Amino acid sequence: MDFDWALLGFGPEGWGMVLIRAGGMTLVVSICAFMLGLVLGTLCAWARIAGSRWVQRLAIGYTVVLRGVPDLLVIYLFYFGGRQVVAAVGTALGFEGPFDISGFVAGVLAIGLISGAAQSEVLRGAYYAVPTGTIEAGRVVGMGRLTLFRRVIAPQALTTAIPAMGNQWQSVIKETALISVTGLVETMRQVSIAAGSTQEHFMFYLAGAVIFLIITSLSDIVFRIAERRSLRGHQQGHA
Repeated sequence: MDFDWALLGFGPEGWGMVLIRAGGMTLVVSICAFMLGLVLGTLCAWARIAGSRWVQRLAIGYTVVLRGVPDLLVIYLFYFGGRQVVAAVGTALGFEGPFDISGFVAGVLAIGLISGAAQSEVLRGAYYAVPTGTIEAGRVVGMGRLTLFRRVIAPQALTTAIPAMGNQWQSVIKETALISVTGLVETMRQVSIAAGSTQEHFMFYLAGAVIFLIITSLSDIVFRIAERRSLRGHQQGHA
């Protein structure tokens, strides 16, 4: 099997630079979606743990819907449904069209909401993994709720949550491939364009796989370092 490796280079006919830019876009979308998911997941976990009954039901409904509906369908709903919402709001405010929603915004919102549903379960489980005795001990010595959370609950819950959060981050990275359907030029979209233009389908899809593998492998190293440091701090806290 002969490949024209020059197509992956940085020369006049090479696609190397545009593939790097597409990889950068994948990373940007992943970071934005993951952070949105972290915020939503934290709020949802708090609602499940300490919220009123109707708030708990709302949080449960959010996780059930977002975990039960296919990810690609959620992206389509945000991309096409978002256009209609923006158009309706714009028209109501007296603005003239056309109205649109970018693939970036639709992708970040959709993947962020999907990730938030999963992260809420991770954070809720991490909270319940904190031994009740340590929480009670903090209350006995007079810690307030904020101090108790900052010095007792959060460090122990974080140690438990980091491995699972790393898995969620990896899932977010891979889910960005789905937003190629919106036209956003991220890794999957760019390798599809390159493959169609050069007819070197296997080579460019293989290059796309390598880009994703590089991002996920480096991310795995970062999360492993974070996990080791959190465990070290946890052990020192018990020393």
